[in-house]
Amino acid sequence: MRPTAPLILTLTGILAAGTLTACGGGSGSGDKNTIKIAFHKETDNKVTFRDDYIKFVAKKFEKQNKGKKVELVPIQAPQQDYYSKIQQMMRSPKTAPDLVYEDTFLINSDIKSGYLRPLDDYLAKWKDWDTFEPAAKQAASAADGKTYGVPDGTDTRGLWFNKKLFKKAGLPADWKPKTWDEVLDAARTLKKKVPGVIPLNVFAGKGAGEATAMQGFEMLLYGTGKDPLYEPKAKKWVKGGKGFRDSLDFLDTLYGDKLGPEDEQVVDANVTTDVVTQLLPEGKLAIALDGSWLSQNWIKTGGKPWPEWKETMGLTPMPTQNGQAPGEVSMSGGWTWSIPQKSQNPDLAWKMIQTMQTKENAVEWCIRGSQVAVRNDVAKDPRYLKSMPGIKFFTDRVAHTHYRPALPVYPQVSTAITEATEAVATGDSSPQEAQKAYDEQLDGIADGAVTEK
Repeated sequence: MRPTAPLILTLTGILAAGTLTACGGGSGSGDKNTIKIAFHKETDNKVTFRDDYIKFVAKKFEKQNKGKKVELVPIQAPQQDYYSKIQQMMRSPKTAPDLVYEDTFLINSDIKSGYLRPLDDYLAKWKDWDTFEPAAKQAASAADGKTYGVPDGTDTRGLWFNKKLFKKAGLPADWKPKTWDEVLDAARTLKKKVPGVIPLNVFAGKGAGEATAMQGFEMLLYGTGKDPLYEPKAKKWVKGGKGFRDSLDFLDTLYGDKLGPEDEQVVDANVTTDVVTQLLPEGKLAIALDGSWLSQNWIKTGGKPWPEWKETMGLTPMPTQNGQAPGEVSMSGGWTWSIPQKSQNPDLAWKMIQTMQTKENAVEWCIRGSQVAVRNDVAKDPRYLKSMPGIKFFTDRVAHTHYRPALPVYPQVSTAITEATEAVATGDSSPQEAQKAYDEQLDGIADGAVTEK
């Protein structure tokens, strides 16, 4: 029996048996008046900004569309498990949601697998699509030229640093390193002057998954030169690259000189959560190479309320390797709302996307979720610009940001990167050995579509 409450919350998790438990109805029941929305719920139960926002919009949707209901399916799991779960759900009409929250990291793989429905017919009639930044649109498109998702925000990355610890170490509050060496020099000073504190964190373990590949290694790699991972004109992946080796060398120095976390922290699957909810707020980590969203955890409704963060934490761009133009580097990703191919209520799901992406609701989400705006009207909105210390800093990084190669095999490349970085960070392999192993994997993943640099 379906509950009679207007907003139905179905608590769903990653189950040992690999099956989905949910109330009746939704896509599989053929109920044309109900849409089922699957999304990622943080493993920390105190972090509810996404849940709260989706409930907020769902109530609006039900009020505006009399007789329609929204069934929420929050999937509480580490990100890698979330990816696996939604793929499993989308294979069958009985379990496929009507709307799914897709990481742009995975979207092209899911497109190739036939899990997602192209949205071009809807988008052609939606004037708001013109307000979206071209790069954000591209992140939700496929090789066939069609678009499979509507992004709700993006993110950028930089160096967060603890100004109080910097003061103890005699480092400036307006720190702005120009090269990798200057970043490492600051870490060495912190180790010497503030013992017991982790000087610098750069994710390097397989447990952190895409965080290791993207906001760890690729923040280094894309600061070494043009197209260091994939050459779009040649349509080939890069192996034997000097930039790849130099990035591994940086990690070898960082972890070999004990300037980063201990091995058990590097490989811990919860390290991304620990950095933001423990190590930074408790003053145990001085510098974190990380993303624009961290502060959403520290606000009053976050998982780790920390009022002092505004005065404690500083921000500075991640420099390129040797200070070469443009002098800084960032990576961007983000998430999209997509309609599964086996959704039985695609038209109603599209109406929900439109509700989520009114300008008013888009501003609300960017504020609640510490998102970098992908709509140009939202990026100019006074509420958005005043919403959070650092929002202008991260919005400014968009000018020099990079997006991961939007190709179906990228998730496999990402896995190969994390294996190489963990091997170096833990001392199991030298940079040379790790790069050789990566290059060998790349040959198989790319099916020969590789080039030497």
